Amino acid sequence: MRVAIIGAPIDFGAERRGVDMGCSAIRYAGLQAGLQRLGHDVVDLGNVQVTLAEQRSAGNPRLKHLEEIVAASEALAVQVMRARDDDRVPVVLGGDHSVALGSIAGTAQGRRLGVLWIDAHGDFNTGETTPSGNVHGMPLAASCGLGDRRLVDIFAPGRKVDPRHVALVGVRDLDDGERALLREQGVSVFTMQQIDRQGMASVLAAALEVVTGGTDGVLASFDMDVLDPREAPGVGTPVPGGISYREAHLTMELLAEAGCLVALDLVEVNPILDRENITARLAAELAWSALGKRIL
Repeated sequence: MRVAIIGAPIDFGAERRGVDMGCSAIRYAGLQAGLQRLGHDVVDLGNVQVTLAEQRSAGNPRLKHLEEIVAASEALAVQVMRARDDDRVPVVLGGDHSVALGSIAGTAQGRRLGVLWIDAHGDFNTGETTPSGNVHGMPLAASCGLGDRRLVDIFAPGRKVDPRHVALVGVRDLDDGERALLREQGVSVFTMQQIDRQGMASVLAAALEVVTGGTDGVLASFDMDVLDPREAPGVGTPVPGGISYREAHLTMELLAEAGCLVALDLVEVNPILDRENITARLAAELAWSALGKRIL
């Protein structure tokens, strides 16, 4: 497989600083070398240029740092498209989850995209429903055509993915407004309760049916806070009761077996809050599993 690593050190979408260093932490954990050991042809395209948060004000309190996020997302979408033109699978390193605005926009051009959103949160708010104004809680909604047009129209006008081709896995913390929007739009949501009852293998099989049915490929956007904080302490918005180390790897292994992956996001690693880089190391390991690593 031909792979392109792209860093997106965006931290404008989140309230806590530090997540902009996640790209470096995942690289330091040996991401590229591990992919090469699997036999892949890997290039690292570096990081997209992002303005320092200290140099800008938040602006609209319901859409904080909108201008900066749009600019960075446009640049990321261009890099993702260049990777696609070179017949490479983009592996995008965050940064906060607003990076998915650019990765989805670049990946979706010219194809019907399925999105597997693996996250403790729904990220389906808009400027009208958000309780915080943080854009990292809006990228999935915007990619589905909801919310501020400047987010919806990143890289190309209109929605990038049909909500019926989206599956959320591992969700356990939803705001009231996004809960209503998810139901209204027909997004498939697989909560931690379903994982507890049915097991990850069964839940992921159902999620893969959603994202592969009638699509040309799947972008998997993996937020490290989907894991239990005991497994991944280095995240900005930890929520107790998350998936385990093995459930995370099984998710990626089953995704690899399905043969549908066309792009991968690994986001929300915050080295300031981490312990000995274990969250970034786990992110690298998950990328290896998604791209074919097996126990035997």
